[in-house]
Amino acid sequence: MKIRKTDYGTIILHWLLVGATVIDFATGLRMATEAPGHAWIAEYLDLLLPRAHTWTWHMPAGVVLTSVAVAYMIYVAKSGLGRRVAVDKMRIKGLMGRRPARLGSISVLLHWVLFISMAALIVTGGLLFFGIESGYVTMMIHWYATWVVPAFILMHVLVHFGIGGTSQLYRVFRPQPLPPPPPRLDAVELLTMLVEQSERLEESEAPVRSAPPMAPAAKSGGREPAKAANRSDDLIRTRAESRNGPVRARPSAPTKSGARSNNKGNARRRNPTFQANPFVIAAAVAIVAGWMMVAADYYAEDTVTVHRIANADAPTLDGDTSDRVWRNIQPHMVTTNQGDNFDGTGESRVWIKAAHDDTWVYFLVIWEDPTRSLKQLPLIKRADGWHLLHNGYEKGDENDYNEDKLSLLFTTLPITLAADRTFHMSSKPLPDKPATLSGRGIHYTPAPDLYADAWQWKATSGGPTGWMDDDHFGPPAEPTPDQVKGLVPYKGGFAPDPGEANYSDNFIIDRDAAMLGNRGVRPKRLPKDVAAMKAAMGEINLDPNIGENDGARWFMTEAESVPYSMEADAQIPVGTVVPGVVINGDFTGDRADIRCAARWASGHWTLEIARKMDTHSKYDVPIKNGVFMRVAAFDHTQIRHTRQIRPMRLEVE
Repeated sequence: MKIRKTDYGTIILHWLLVGATVIDFATGLRMATEAPGHAWIAEYLDLLLPRAHTWTWHMPAGVVLTSVAVAYMIYVAKSGLGRRVAVDKMRIKGLMGRRPARLGSISVLLHWVLFISMAALIVTGGLLFFGIESGYVTMMIHWYATWVVPAFILMHVLVHFGIGGTSQLYRVFRPQPLPPPPPRLDAVELLTMLVEQSERLEESEAPVRSAPPMAPAAKSGGREPAKAANRSDDLIRTRAESRNGPVRARPSAPTKSGARSNNKGNARRRNPTFQANPFVIAAAVAIVAGWMMVAADYYAEDTVTVHRIANADAPTLDGDTSDRVWRNIQPHMVTTNQGDNFDGTGESRVWIKAAHDDTWVYFLVIWEDPTRSLKQLPLIKRADGWHLLHNGYEKGDENDYNEDKLSLLFTTLPITLAADRTFHMSSKPLPDKPATLSGRGIHYTPAPDLYADAWQWKATSGGPTGWMDDDHFGPPAEPTPDQVKGLVPYKGGFAPDPGEANYSDNFIIDRDAAMLGNRGVRPKRLPKDVAAMKAAMGEINLDPNIGENDGARWFMTEAESVPYSMEADAQIPVGTVVPGVVINGDFTGDRADIRCAARWASGHWTLEIARKMDTHSKYDVPIKNGVFMRVAAFDHTQIRHTRQIRPMRLEVE
C-alpha cells in the first residue's frame, strides 16, 4: 500500500483549525442553551458541553480560528498549492466522471462550503461581539453556519476515505517537507538549449562521408564546425552574462542518465528557496491578524457619558423625554439580543442617556417592545376552582404570563465578556448546590463579599408606584429546604438588597394538591368590587402576545381587596380574572434606593431612573469612572431577557 503524506505546513494549520473549531463549537452550543428554543441542546448534550469558562474560551478560540483561516490563504498562495482547492472546468467535469475524479471534485466543493461557512461565522461573530448589526438576522446566520461545520467534518472524512482508504486519512499524521516549487523560466538557458538542439539536429541530418586518405592542412582563415559552435556558445554566454551574470557551462557530452541527474541538480540549484518560507510568512501574517483583533477589542470600547448638570436642571421622573436635560444629550444605542418573545426576534434596541448633579445620577432608557405586557401571573376562576395562568412558573421560567421588565447591571469587575464572572451556564454549575429547574444557568459572583449591582424595573410589580427593585449578584447562597427538594428554583447569588418591597404574589399554592393539577391554587385576596377591578384592568385579553391598553393596571391594592374567604369567593362569578400582584405601602431599606417612572407608546418603553451616586451600601456600586454597565430587556418573560456581549463603560464628567 502506498504511504501517503502531507506537507508540514498543511498539517500544522489543519490541526490548529480543528482545535479552535472544536472549542468554538462546544462553547457556542453551551451559550446557545440560553437562547430561546434551544433547550434540547442542554437536554441531550449537557454532559458533553463545558460548564465553566464558556465565554473566556469561546472568544480566544475565535481569534485563533480567524488567524488560522488567514494563514491558510497565505500559505496556499505562497506554496503553490492552490490546485488543491481550485474550482475549474476539470473539477466540474469530474463530478460526472469516474469515481476517483468524482470524489476529488466533491472534496474540493466541500472545502468551498467550509470556506463560505467559516467566513460567515467569522463575520457574524465579529458583528455580534462588537454590537454592529448584531440583530436577529445576524444571529440566525451565525447559528445555521455553525451546523455546517459538523456536517462538513462527516462528509470530509467519508470522501477522503473513499479516495484512498485509511492511508488517505492517516496522511494528516504523516508530515513531509513541502515539495520544491517548479523552476522559474530562464530565457538565457532556454536559448542555450535551443542552440544545442539545433546543433544536434544538424549533425544527425549531415551525410556520412568517408575521410580522404590525407586531410589537407587547414588554412589559417578557415572555420571548423566545432569551433563555430563553440564561438556561437561563447557569444550566447557573453550576452547572457552581460544581462544576468555568469551562465553555467553545459556538459560536453552528457548521457541520458547523466542529463537527468544533472537536470535534477540544476532544478535544486536554480531556485534555492528555503521551503519553510511559505509557512513562516503565513504564521507571521496570522500573528499580526490576531493582534489586530485583540487591539480592536481594546480600543473599540463602548462608553456612556454621565453628563454633569446643575441641580435646577434635574429631570422630573414622569417617563417623559421632554426635559431640557435630555434634549441636550446624545443617546448611546446598543442592540441586545438572544432574548425571548419580541415578536419572535428576541431582539431589542436600547437607547441610554445619563446625567448627574453630584448627588443624584439620572438615566433615561428607551427600548423597543412591541407590546405593553402587564399580565403578571393572573388567576382565573373556572367551574372547578381557581387556576393560575402560567407556562413554566413552577420551574422558574415563566415565558407567557409575565410583566415587561428592564434590568441594568453595574459592576467594577474588569470584565469584557457577558458571562463567566456573574453568570454561569449549565443546569448545575455548582456541584454542591441544587440544579436549576429551568435547565439554564444562574447568577453569582466568584468571590466572597464581591457584589454586582442589579437594578430591575417591573411594569406591574412596584414600577407603577415609582419604585425600581434594587437587587444584587453575590456569592452563591445556601439553598433552602424547598430548593434542595426541587420544589422551588435555586437562584444562586441573585437576591434583593436588604429591605422590603411593596408588592407580593396574590396566590397561595398547596403543593401537595398542585401535584394533581392547578386545583391547589387560590388567591390571597379578592376584589371588593369586581366591576371596578375589571375597569382598572382595561380590556382583558388572555393571549400573552396581546398587550394591555393605555392606563390599564394589573395589580390590586390592599385597600381595594379583602383577604380570601369561602364567602367572598362565592360572590365571584366563574370566568373572573384576578390580578396576580397585590400592592401595599412603599419599598424600605436598601431595596428602596431607586426611584423611577415609565411610559409605553408606539412600540417603545421610556423609563426615567434616579439614584444617589453613592448609597454607601456594600450591595451597591457607586457611579464613577470605570464602572461597567449592561442592559437587558424582558418581553413578558421571567428570565429569558435580551443581552449584550460587551459592556459599556461609564465616563462621569
